[in-house]
Amino acid sequence: QVQLVESGGGLVQAGGSLRLSCVASGRTFSSYTMGWFRQAPGKDREFLATIGWSSGPTLYADSVKGRFTISRDITKNTVYLQMDSLKPEDTAVYYCAANRFLSTTPGAYTYWGQGTQVTVSS
Repeated sequence: QVQLVESGGGLVQAGGSLRLSCVASGRTFSSYTMGWFRQAPGKDREFLATIGWSSGPTLYADSVKGRFTISRDITKNTVYLQMDSLKPEDTAVYYCAANRFLSTTPGAYTYWGQGTQVTVSS
Protein backbone atom coordinates (compact mmCIF):
# COMPACT_ATOMS: atom_id res chain seq x y z
CA GLN A 1 0.00 0.00 0.00
CA VAL A 2 1.02 3.58 -0.68
CA GLN A 3 -0.59 6.52 1.10
CA LEU A 4 -0.49 9.93 -0.58
CA VAL A 5 -1.21 13.32 0.99
CA GLU A 6 -1.31 16.48 -1.09
CA SER A 7 -0.84 20.03 0.17
CA GLY A 8 -0.10 23.49 -1.15
CA GLY A 9 -3.39 24.37 -2.78
CA GLY A 10 -5.14 27.66 -2.23
CA LEU A 11 -6.38 30.86 -3.81
CA VAL A 12 -4.11 32.76 -6.20
CA GLN A 13 -4.57 35.52 -8.73
CA ALA A 14 -4.17 34.88 -12.43
CA GLY A 15 -0.51 34.99 -13.40
CA GLY A 16 0.58 33.81 -9.98
CA SER A 17 2.30 30.62 -8.86
CA LEU A 18 1.71 27.74 -6.47
CA ARG A 19 3.74 24.68 -5.58
CA LEU A 20 1.86 21.53 -4.70
CA SER A 21 3.46 18.79 -2.65
CA CYS A 22 2.54 15.13 -2.33
CA VAL A 23 4.09 13.11 0.47
CA ALA A 24 4.06 9.34 0.10
CA SER A 25 4.27 6.72 2.80
CA GLY A 26 4.11 2.97 2.76
CA ARG A 27 5.97 0.90 0.22
CA THR A 28 9.16 2.04 -1.47
CA PHE A 29 8.34 5.42 -2.95
CA SER A 30 11.27 5.44 -5.34
CA SER A 31 9.95 2.42 -7.25
CA TYR A 32 6.71 4.15 -8.25
CA THR A 33 5.91 6.45 -11.12
CA MET A 34 4.11 9.55 -9.82
CA GLY A 35 1.50 11.61 -11.61
CA TRP A 36 -0.51 14.77 -11.11
CA PHE A 37 -4.11 15.11 -12.26
CA ARG A 38 -6.90 17.61 -11.75
CA GLN A 39 -10.66 17.60 -11.87
CA ALA A 40 -12.89 20.62 -12.30
CA PRO A 41 -16.60 20.49 -11.44
CA GLY A 42 -18.57 18.63 -14.11
CA LYS A 43 -15.43 17.53 -15.96
CA ASP A 44 -13.42 14.34 -16.24
CA ARG A 45 -10.20 13.87 -14.35
CA GLU A 46 -7.42 15.36 -16.47
CA PHE A 47 -3.80 14.25 -16.75
CA LEU A 48 -1.23 16.99 -16.09
CA ALA A 49 2.23 15.49 -15.61
CA THR A 50 4.06 12.33 -14.66
CA ILE A 51 7.59 11.46 -13.61
CA GLY A 52 9.34 8.13 -13.71
CA TRP A 53 10.66 6.24 -10.71
CA SER A 54 14.21 7.46 -11.25
CA SER A 55 13.12 11.12 -11.57
CA GLY A 56 12.92 10.75 -15.31
CA PRO A 57 11.49 10.70 -17.88
CA THR A 58 8.68 13.23 -17.55
CA LEU A 59 5.55 13.76 -19.60
CA TYR A 60 3.25 16.78 -19.64
CA ALA A 61 -0.18 17.56 -20.98
CA ASP A 62 -0.15 20.19 -23.72
CA SER A 63 -2.39 22.40 -21.60
CA VAL A 64 0.31 22.85 -18.94
CA LYS A 65 3.56 22.31 -20.84
CA GLY A 66 5.90 25.22 -20.21
CA ARG A 67 3.91 26.41 -17.20
CA PHE A 68 3.95 23.42 -14.82
CA THR A 69 7.00 21.42 -13.68
CA ILE A 70 6.93 18.05 -11.96
CA SER A 71 9.82 16.93 -9.77
CA ARG A 72 10.47 14.51 -6.96
CA ASP A 73 12.72 14.26 -3.92
CA ILE A 74 13.24 10.61 -3.11
CA THR A 75 14.94 11.45 0.20
CA LYS A 76 11.72 13.16 1.33
CA ASN A 77 9.29 10.73 -0.36
CA THR A 78 7.76 13.79 -2.00
CA VAL A 79 6.68 14.76 -5.49
CA TYR A 80 6.07 18.39 -6.41
CA LEU A 81 4.10 20.28 -9.01
CA GLN A 82 5.36 23.81 -9.56
CA MET A 83 2.61 25.80 -11.27
CA ASP A 84 3.44 29.15 -12.85
CA SER A 85 1.45 31.61 -14.98
CA LEU A 86 -1.77 30.27 -13.53
CA LYS A 87 -5.03 30.91 -15.34
CA PRO A 88 -8.63 30.88 -14.10
CA GLU A 89 -9.19 27.71 -16.13
CA ASP A 90 -6.60 25.97 -13.94
CA THR A 91 -9.13 26.05 -11.09
CA ALA A 92 -9.77 22.47 -9.98
CA VAL A 93 -9.05 19.87 -7.33
CA TYR A 94 -5.52 18.58 -7.87
CA TYR A 95 -4.58 14.98 -7.15
CA CYS A 96 -1.34 13.07 -7.04
CA ALA A 97 -1.25 9.38 -7.89
CA ALA A 98 1.20 6.49 -7.90
CA ASN A 99 1.65 3.68 -10.37
CA ARG A 100 4.19 1.06 -11.35
CA PHE A 101 4.64 2.38 -14.88
CA LEU A 102 4.51 5.65 -16.80
CA SER A 103 0.99 6.50 -17.96
CA THR A 104 -1.21 9.49 -18.77
CA THR A 105 -4.42 7.57 -18.07
CA PRO A 106 -6.09 8.05 -14.68
CA GLY A 107 -7.41 4.49 -14.67
CA ALA A 108 -3.87 3.13 -14.82
CA TYR A 109 -2.96 4.60 -11.43
CA THR A 110 -3.36 2.45 -8.36
CA TYR A 111 -3.01 4.89 -5.49
CA TRP A 112 -4.51 8.37 -5.10
CA GLY A 113 -4.36 11.22 -2.64
CA GLN A 114 -7.40 13.03 -1.30
CA GLY A 115 -6.85 16.11 -3.45
CA THR A 116 -6.13 19.78 -2.80
CA GLN A 117 -8.19 22.68 -4.11
CA VAL A 118 -6.58 25.27 -6.38
CA THR A 119 -8.59 28.38 -7.22
CA VAL A 120 -7.29 30.99 -9.65
CA SER A 121 -9.09 34.32 -9.64
CA SER A 122 -9.22 36.61 -12.66
